[in-house]
Amino acid sequence: MNISRRLIPAAALAAVAALAVPALTACSGSSGSSAAGGGEGKGDGKLQVTASFYPLEFLAERIGGSYVQVTDLTKPGVEPHDLELAPRQIAALTKADVIISLHGLQPAVDDAVAQSGVRHTVDAAKLTTLEDHGTEVDGRHHTTGDNGTGGESDEDAGSDPHVWLDPVRYAEVAKGVGKALESADPAHAAAYRKNTAGLVSQLGALDTAFRDGLRNRSTDTFVTTHAAFGYLAERYGLVEEAINGIDPESEPSAARMKALHDLAGREHVTTVFFETLVSDRTAKTVAGDLHLRTDVLDPIEGITDKSRGKDYFAVQRSNLAALRQALGVRK
Repeated sequence: MNISRRLIPAAALAAVAALAVPALTACSGSSGSSAAGGGEGKGDGKLQVTASFYPLEFLAERIGGSYVQVTDLTKPGVEPHDLELAPRQIAALTKADVIISLHGLQPAVDDAVAQSGVRHTVDAAKLTTLEDHGTEVDGRHHTTGDNGTGGESDEDAGSDPHVWLDPVRYAEVAKGVGKALESADPAHAAAYRKNTAGLVSQLGALDTAFRDGLRNRSTDTFVTTHAAFGYLAERYGLVEEAINGIDPESEPSAARMKALHDLAGREHVTTVFFETLVSDRTAKTVAGDLHLRTDVLDPIEGITDKSRGKDYFAVQRSNLAALRQALGVRK
């Protein structure tokens, strides 16, 4: 993954947006605006919502229900950080009624949204609090960076976008998405409020499941290839140690590798976690060197046939089970 900004000239975006290109089915099925009329002007009468990647698609579908048609810009199996938009996708984006994205996660989307002219846009990063996370995240003391262990520095870490892995922060984002749908489609506001309340309740139950399920553990520390679980670590008093930083494909330094060797024995680490959308080569190499097992801890950036569950809640329950085993939870 390369998280440097992929700049698209404003003039080019404007030119693309002006093209009279029919919206792709994969990007939008609309040809008019329903912002004030709850779907008037649509062939199917539904609010056209574009989400930048799976966690936001999931919220839009659960909250919007039968009143929305949701398009995900990131296809299953594509690492969201790497997303590039084709000109036709950018043109189609201008025809959405609502766009939901998370600023800073996908630079190509940020640029396209800024030029889209769509009235109802939602930045999930503004619906909750973002923090800077490096290669180590201590949930008890909120440390960031790598504390001199040779990984990513605080200065380079940047704001961690992975808020959806914390059910409490994700619920805050859900509330904001619900309000945006209400504003864009007031005719169905009551349904959106009801669906939002139900989803927030489910996320509250998931938070309780994590709190209860991670009690009586033998260690607080887990090792991942990708520093995606900082918010989850903070929420439940865990310590995430990442081989890499926020970038799941960056190479760890020699100093970082030595630090991981040292902490594995000291903190009784049993497992090196990898994820479904990125190669497991680094995890298996490190685990082999440390004589540890490997397992999946899914950042839920997309759902594929390899995912341990069909939706957000199912994968989070699988994540909880994996953490319980790795942390030595006493049953």
